[in-house]
Amino acid sequence: MKRRDVKTRFGDLCVVEEDGAIVALDWKLSGCVDRSDVLDAAACQLQRYDAGTLEVFELPLRIKGSDFQQAVCAQMSAIPFGYTVTYGEIAKALGAPAQAVGGACGGNPIPIIVPCHRVMGAKGLTGFSGAGGIETKVALLRHEGAAGLLI
Repeated sequence: MKRRDVKTRFGDLCVVEEDGAIVALDWKLSGCVDRSDVLDAAACQLQRYDAGTLEVFELPLRIKGSDFQQAVCAQMSAIPFGYTVTYGEIAKALGAPAQAVGGACGGNPIPIIVPCHRVMGAKGLTGFSGAGGIETKVALLRHEGAAGLLI
């Protein structure tokens, strides 16, 4: 596996590539500056997202996990920049319980790029598993112009 650190206003991130695809994004620096076309593209796109000049990531991704985890990540990836959906809406689309969707969102291995921050509870804002917790989720949603949806 190769790793690349990327500093953003949302925290210090480490992007992980395996066999030509992004497989993880963590909120901790690894001290690595590995080089590859995929890591170069990921670092560039994360910096452009941070600068407000990128709304859609175009990277090869590989979601490690169950078929259900992959299906939830596919649903999250389809949420447009600046919009939110509820766990219940994803659950309905997949024919699954909302709690199971919540667990899969919390287990998202590639946050920000797979935008789990765009998923809300039925009554609004919910937790976030990334560093900084709910404050980071709010910062990401405000960055995307979704602040009016936080209430």
